[in-house]
Amino acid sequence: MVLSRSAQEFIGAVTFEALTGRRVFSELVAAGHALDHIKLAQDAEAVIVAPATADFLARAASGQSADLLGAVLLATQAPVLLVPAMNDRMWVHPQTVRNVEHLRKLGYGVLEPDTGPLASQEEGTGPGRMPEPEAILAHLGRRLESIGPLFGKRVVVSAGPTREPVDAVRYVSNRSSGKMGVAVAASAWRRGADVVLIHGPLGVPRPVGVRTVATETTEQMARAVSREIRDAQVLVMAAAPSDFRPAHAEQGKIKKGAADLNIQLTPAPDILMDSKPQRPPNMIAVGFALETQNAEAYGKSKLEAKDLDLVVVNDATEPGAGFEVDTNRVTLIGRDGEPRALPLLSKPEVADAILDEVEELLSAR
Repeated sequence: MVLSRSAQEFIGAVTFEALTGRRVFSELVAAGHALDHIKLAQDAEAVIVAPATADFLARAASGQSADLLGAVLLATQAPVLLVPAMNDRMWVHPQTVRNVEHLRKLGYGVLEPDTGPLASQEEGTGPGRMPEPEAILAHLGRRLESIGPLFGKRVVVSAGPTREPVDAVRYVSNRSSGKMGVAVAASAWRRGADVVLIHGPLGVPRPVGVRTVATETTEQMARAVSREIRDAQVLVMAAAPSDFRPAHAEQGKIKKGAADLNIQLTPAPDILMDSKPQRPPNMIAVGFALETQNAEAYGKSKLEAKDLDLVVVNDATEPGAGFEVDTNRVTLIGRDGEPRALPLLSKPEVADAILDEVEELLSAR
């Protein structure tokens, strides 16, 4: 960890060492350690500068190395991620804009700052606030992992439930939170893909860096999938769209004492089936099959009927699997019909396993 002079004044080296358990470096030429900047630069797998002030961006853009951090930047060959944080007026100043453009041309990653309360206790009208740690780590992951077959590919992912209106306030839906689909979208983006997440009402935050399309009904989701897959190379249908919808939705609220409380259901659109003639040639299509019995058999049937390259099967009765949990136990079945059962994993780990299979399929085409 390298602290600038301002960082030492703001918090202090002892505090950083106590919190991280790691040695703090701050001097370009310390007693008996004149080449610390070279060792630090060579040992680093990545360099993150957070927060990166307007002054630091200016010095980095001109290649100044009068301090340890500047010298490390010039000496390292590791990926560099700069995380700006400053007053919103300083961020849009023409000189800062030119500095950022130049740094990006040099190959540095420079994040866009967030909008929100600033150190001056004023609500910024534009970007300037340092992004949250989760966003910084997501962008770092993308810089480190964007080297495989998914790099530059367009990937469409669906997630979450759909809602089919019964009346003005009620709907037919299911217990899906969208965690699995969001994890797939996040993993694909981290691997360098251009990701579109088409989602119903989510119970989790939307992933960093991913373009999102919000839908509510199955028909809306189907239209969005049809539109977005036109130039995509991968479709991962992880959503849990409703299989049924009311034949008629009341415009107002059905009163509790209504004489006829029977609700007639009709089939909702089958998004994966309907997408078959619309998929581009050589698209990798992945479906999910959540079952309560004979899961593998139903999964194989779905793979064949909907012309999928891979189906992800899981049993909703399995402890720790299915809806509203952070883990999943799935079986992957490809066109060869051979099931590959995975152990109980976190949903991000399951997402990585699915995309490992997708990358193998992309490499084989």
